[in-house]
Amino acid sequence: MMIGGAGRWRALMLCAACVALPDAGRSFEPELPVGARQTVARDSQLDSFDAPTGRFANGVLPAIAVEGAITRQAWRIGTAGLTPLQVIVPLREQIEAAGYEVVFECAAASCGGFDFRFATEVLPGPNMYVNLARFRYLTALDGPRDAPRRAIGVLVSVTSSSAYAQIITADTGRAADVLVPEVAPPDPLPEPVQTGGAQLHEMTSEGLLARGFTVLGDLIFETGSTDLGPGSYASLQQLAEILTERPDLRIALVGHTDTVGGLEPNIAVSRARARSVRQRLISEYGIAAARLDAEGMGYLAPVASNLTEEGRRANRRVEAVVLEAEQR
Repeated sequence: MMIGGAGRWRALMLCAACVALPDAGRSFEPELPVGARQTVARDSQLDSFDAPTGRFANGVLPAIAVEGAITRQAWRIGTAGLTPLQVIVPLREQIEAAGYEVVFECAAASCGGFDFRFATEVLPGPNMYVNLARFRYLTALDGPRDAPRRAIGVLVSVTSSSAYAQIITADTGRAADVLVPEVAPPDPLPEPVQTGGAQLHEMTSEGLLARGFTVLGDLIFETGSTDLGPGSYASLQQLAEILTERPDLRIALVGHTDTVGGLEPNIAVSRARARSVRQRLISEYGIAAARLDAEGMGYLAPVASNLTEEGRRANRRVEAVVLEAEQR
């Protein structure tokens, strides 16, 4: 009997798992098909992982925090036509055979869609890609639910030409004095993502209305995050003063990225950063939510070349665009 591409991959995974299934005393070692290419692997001797245990709802993602040795891995599977379910089922069966209990599983909209994806730990692109309309998530635990010995979080997503799988494992089974060396050199701090490459100029109501938009050039987002960094920003203070002075104005906050990674994830990241700026204007400056929109363009509207670091930095920006102003 001939087996199609997706079926052949699933059969290969199950066969490999039957030959060498990990036992309950070892960390989980997934078996992936021939042709799967690992894009990233990161081990932390002592870290924490928030394993989702429910869908995102009412601004909250239920999760259980597991501390211990954390392994983060991602793969790209170059097989066209797969569904998220076809990718995750063989992994689920391997996980259950290794002694874990699946405590939560969801698909795209039932997970909470965009909000679930950005509240969940995801390795940065291009190592991991998430299609917001076609992904599944699975959390499995080994041991009591309130204090598991081990946890696994599996995120899979597919495009028309390939599939992606991310597996994060947490193992609490080793003592902290073993995990932490006596003398450990400090890890270098990641460089924050600075938006905008141009020098920040004083923003005026007349200048904003005449030009129609302005770049909020001093915003800083932590690496790998879509949350606006803490602290005050002169550009937001000036924009808030203008909006307070001109209650007839409505503004769209529009996020932009460089060309690192695919278009869809970049649009999602740029939109999430714009939403973070919007929320800061609402919560800290008291600007009415109805006066602020937030959208993302990804890398579709560059202001500089993406072939240089300076150009990419300029393209990573959030703009404030005037939507409408009543005539005075």
